[in-house]
Amino acid sequence: MSADNQKEGIGDLLKTAFFALLLALVIRTFLFEPFNIPSGSMVPNLLVGDYLFVSKYSYGYSKHSFPLSLGGFEGRIASDNLPQRGDVAVFKLPLNTSIDYIKRVIGLPGDTLQVINGHLYINKKSVPREMIGFKEYKDDFGRTFEAVEYTETLPNDVIHLIQELGDNHPLDNTEEFTIPAGHYFMMGDNRDNSQDSRVMDHVGFVPLENFVGHARFIFFSTKGTARIYEIWKWPFTIRYDRLFQKIH
Repeated sequence: MSADNQKEGIGDLLKTAFFALLLALVIRTFLFEPFNIPSGSMVPNLLVGDYLFVSKYSYGYSKHSFPLSLGGFEGRIASDNLPQRGDVAVFKLPLNTSIDYIKRVIGLPGDTLQVINGHLYINKKSVPREMIGFKEYKDDFGRTFEAVEYTETLPNDVIHLIQELGDNHPLDNTEEFTIPAGHYFMMGDNRDNSQDSRVMDHVGFVPLENFVGHARFIFFSTKGTARIYEIWKWPFTIRYDRLFQKIH
């Protein structure tokens, strides 16, 4: 191969790599972004080791839709669809926007919300929950507990699973919160192991601008003994029953 042909081949390779990276950046910014679940705050619906896709277009775009929050504008654009009660969403932590959290939208702007003896009240009405049964649960430190699973029915008839260790834990009795305009109240489905909007000095009310996207489906899941790139370990660690599972 001549020097000119070699240079041309390297140039074509660099062009291909550039356009591939550009396409990946466009998809990640405007369409879908992958996330993984690092903690048990969304058990039983999301498990540590789940990898999921978040739709970036669901709620429009803010500066946080872009890598490193470099959107360069304030507010939100193309936001015809706002977060709905029951959505599982990724958002930037208000006190530190370099950190992503994933929780469920429970309270909307203008709502009042309170937890009393483990029971959720929205606009002073008790949110129905129905016990399913007991389930063994390991927390983020590997400790084993017996938890109770319930179905919870939100005021807009969204039904989802929650988990409780009991009804007398630190976040099972809260003050009454009034959610300000343009903000949302987020809670984990693992109610006794979730740092969420109930913790005002850590999460608190989440501004609409901080929403990254709507969690849609799990594309990969491992028991925690293999990372996504450790292909040789997949046959023994993949949770096959969770692959391409829609997130409710």
